[in-house]
Amino acid sequence: MPKSKEFISSSESDSDDQPKQKKKKVEKKEKKETKKEEKSASSKGPGGEHMFQLSRMRYATVSEFRGNVMVGIREFYDAGGELKPGKKGISLTKDQWNRLKEQIDEIDEAVKEFS
Repeated sequence: MPKSKEFISSSESDSDDQPKQKKKKVEKKEKKETKKEEKSASSKGPGGEHMFQLSRMRYATVSEFRGNVMVGIREFYDAGGELKPGKKGISLTKDQWNRLKEQIDEIDEAVKEFS
């Protein structure tokens, strides 16, 4: 049974609890920074497309389809160790992508209204 805080002397508390807590916070922070670095890096997909990880199984991709550059946001699934695109997603033509980029500031403001 754990000791109650009332019975722990100040010398035990200072020497045992604080260093452990600081180490855990540092480790978590380092892990978050590593994940951010991994997510921002581009990788090549099985079809030669550029893949940018947005979340665990969601990616933004840049590929070519019938001679047209396409920007996609799609959920992927694991099929025996290989990532495959799922049904949920959207592909934008280069013109649609450029129109979306032009409206990013307005979209960002609308998002802030709901936050």
